[in-house]
Amino acid sequence: MRQVFLDTETTGLAWQAGHRVIEIGCVEAINRRPTEKYFHSYIDPQRDIDDEAIEVHGITTEFLIGKPKFAEIAREFIEFIKGSELIIHNAPFDIAFLDNEIKLSDLVYGPIEDYCEISDSLALARRMHPGQRNSLDALAKRYQVDNSHRTHHGGLLDAQILADVYLSMTGGQTDLTFDSGGRSMLDQINVDADDNVSRGGFVVVSASEDELAEHEKWVELLGKECLWITKKS
Repeated sequence: MRQVFLDTETTGLAWQAGHRVIEIGCVEAINRRPTEKYFHSYIDPQRDIDDEAIEVHGITTEFLIGKPKFAEIAREFIEFIKGSELIIHNAPFDIAFLDNEIKLSDLVYGPIEDYCEISDSLALARRMHPGQRNSLDALAKRYQVDNSHRTHHGGLLDAQILADVYLSMTGGQTDLTFDSGGRSMLDQINVDADDNVSRGGFVVVSASEDELAEHEKWVELLGKECLWITKKS
């Protein structure tokens, strides 16, 4: 299963008003494990950037002088996302901008949905956490994803944060991490458990009440057709 997490930055909020994409960032995950593959490009929008937008992402018109135009990076971008599940926070916003760039550039490519399956992580977050703030910053805090190094929004940085948030939100930890000494997390289970294993016993790790409650919420979200749910008469 190949997933690509995408974020864009733009000159303003509405493509209908002539605003353009100025940065695209994508990171890849295979079988829910982030890889080292990514796509990133700044783009010359051939227009000025709104002051309000600069306050958000910190990218200026002067910085983008000499950067490639969308048509010049389109093929590499499409090849990167092709065949993936493309996951975007507030997907309609980014997809509308990207589809508009394809049209404006007179390219042979069709809309983004022709090349990949599109998933909106914001819509998922709203179903999982109704009535709560579900911005990427709020979700990063909720799922304890470190974004303290971010002073401005940025396409590639936000795509990386989105990957961490989404993988946590849809299944928790997906890999064993290692500390500076090279010991896996499993090595840090208490000594009593190790002694029990050495005597030929079994180690039973029970879920906490909080973990059981979160599990029930997730099962309820999946719907009523799960085979393992005991239906109440």
